[in-house]
Amino acid sequence: MSESAPRTWHPRPQDLTHSCPAQMMRHTGQADFDSFYAWSLAEPEAYWRRMNDYLGIRWRKDYDRLCDLSRGKEFPSWFVGGELNWTDTVLDRADDPAFRDKPAIVAETEDGHVTRVTYAELRDLVARVATGLAEQGIVRGDRVGLLMENGVEASAAVMALAYIGAIVVPLFSGFGAEPILSRLEACKARGLIATTGFLRRGAYVDAMPTVREVCSRLPTLERLILKVSPHHPADDPLPADAVAWTEVTAPEGPRVAPLTMSANDPFMVIFTSGTTGKPKGPVHTHGGFPIRIAHDAALNFNVKAESVFCWPADMGWIAGTLVMCSALMRGATLVCYDGAPDFPDWSRMGRLVETYRVTHFGSAPTLIRGFAAHAETATAPDLSSIELLITAGEGIAPEHFLWFQTHFGRGEVPLINYTGGTEVSGALLGSVVVKPIVPAGFNARGGAVAVDVVDLDGKPVTLQTGELVVREPFVGMTASFWEDDARYLETYWSAIPGLWVHGDLAMRDATGQYFMLGRSDDTIKVAGKRVGPAEVEAILVELAGVEEAAVIGVPDPLKGQAIVAFLTGSRLRETREFLAEVRKRVQDRLGKPFAPREVYLVQQLPKTRSSKIMRRVIRGIYTDAPQGDLTALVNPDAIGEIARIVGSR
Repeated sequence: MSESAPRTWHPRPQDLTHSCPAQMMRHTGQADFDSFYAWSLAEPEAYWRRMNDYLGIRWRKDYDRLCDLSRGKEFPSWFVGGELNWTDTVLDRADDPAFRDKPAIVAETEDGHVTRVTYAELRDLVARVATGLAEQGIVRGDRVGLLMENGVEASAAVMALAYIGAIVVPLFSGFGAEPILSRLEACKARGLIATTGFLRRGAYVDAMPTVREVCSRLPTLERLILKVSPHHPADDPLPADAVAWTEVTAPEGPRVAPLTMSANDPFMVIFTSGTTGKPKGPVHTHGGFPIRIAHDAALNFNVKAESVFCWPADMGWIAGTLVMCSALMRGATLVCYDGAPDFPDWSRMGRLVETYRVTHFGSAPTLIRGFAAHAETATAPDLSSIELLITAGEGIAPEHFLWFQTHFGRGEVPLINYTGGTEVSGALLGSVVVKPIVPAGFNARGGAVAVDVVDLDGKPVTLQTGELVVREPFVGMTASFWEDDARYLETYWSAIPGLWVHGDLAMRDATGQYFMLGRSDDTIKVAGKRVGPAEVEAILVELAGVEEAAVIGVPDPLKGQAIVAFLTGSRLRETREFLAEVRKRVQDRLGKPFAPREVYLVQQLPKTRSSKIMRRVIRGIYTDAPQGDLTALVNPDAIGEIARIVGSR
């Protein structure tokens, strides 16, 4: 890192006059950002009127009022009476001569194949896919899983499903059959759009065994649509009832028209793991997620029509649709990449920037740490086109924040720290280019989101750790969990009455900067991807001889967090073969990043009197951190045993 690198980035004259946040302040008549934010809370109706106008959101029927709270603040209805199909905001640009022939998406695969579509071509492709899906019997309200690598086809599939009023269920490409089944079963999916496989580090990853198992065990699944990889073995025939993606994209006859949807109609159910039980399924609507992301793309990311936006992300996580909407809802060019970010070496991401003259580049802290560890190679390409950097997905250390800003951003461009979550669409906290940016901090709260940091009684705190909460409903929040209002209420509204408690620990300093301090629950975030301990533990207890399992997330220099497993079973033996089997079982089911880094065999796990495993106690022992209140612990001997075993390694 350069010794002269500034520890605080300060806005430049052009940021204060020509940036999107500066334009948004002028559009609303606010003199500075603090008054702009205060006005967004005081006058949300007026704020969102102005934002819809500034963002160019296409409404088919104007809404009557912003919000209806007749079901309580936990279940707001937004843009009441309004009708739209969010894809109109993207696809109608094809009617504008300034956008018709402009690149909408540029997608590069690991082996170097490049696909480009203009805004006119994207509209035609989405209409063809939508028509093909309709011909396959997919109708309004159907849930359809999407297991595709990032690129033109996945983006078109998301929009085509929304176009016909169906509901997309994104699936992580690294998942095994079990997590896919648990998600598709929960929402009774009728269809699955999948790729037969993809390249990773030059090797073909065959997805068909997983797809076949899912189809054989999911009785509600009536339609399987397969995009055949060019690397798929010729001697491996597709299932007889599968429909080829090429058939879906080439329907005969006239194209269907995009359906008119209520602002509160769902377009996506995207499952995320909790700390206990099955994955939970936040529901996002036509008048929620896309509008919030368009808003944040302007306010936080300063995305304009001339921007070239690249933030490699799997379509199975919230970042996939977030990145897609950030670029396309703003009329920018989206650059996608499908492959390992360090293949064939660590210059791969930099070469994307250089080749496509990327102006906005986003990266998870995990990848930034990898760049820093291979600095000479990672920064060899020409990175001079970068105008803004983004990091999100997990906490980042100040030294890695500064390294990224200095080496990818020349120490000149802003690095936007951004945090929200699957359940909230966009930012609860994020930085803006019209205020100073402190390394690893957030200089702003989400526009029109009443964020606070509070103690356990709900009282605001400064200069001390507190819970990150939201005091009022906000545009973009999940409409609930799919067919599970009770769990939604328990997850976000039960801890502190009247407040949305997000599950993150944060601190606000005296200057109004915010800092994230990790999860306040047991959710594990590996390389920016969240997994509930119960989901891993359910896999481990299937192993012969395993009686109970507890997994925790611990600090990891590359992944942010790594999984450590503790197993009980009187017949278990710590052999090399058994430990390899444990790691392989989790890897095969959830993906390589989730394979436990360490596995410990113990006689007992610390439990409460109601037999709940106290993971925080195990985590405290492992990390040598305070264990907190132990009054509920029924077997204190477990602490000593775990401490001895961990300490002996």
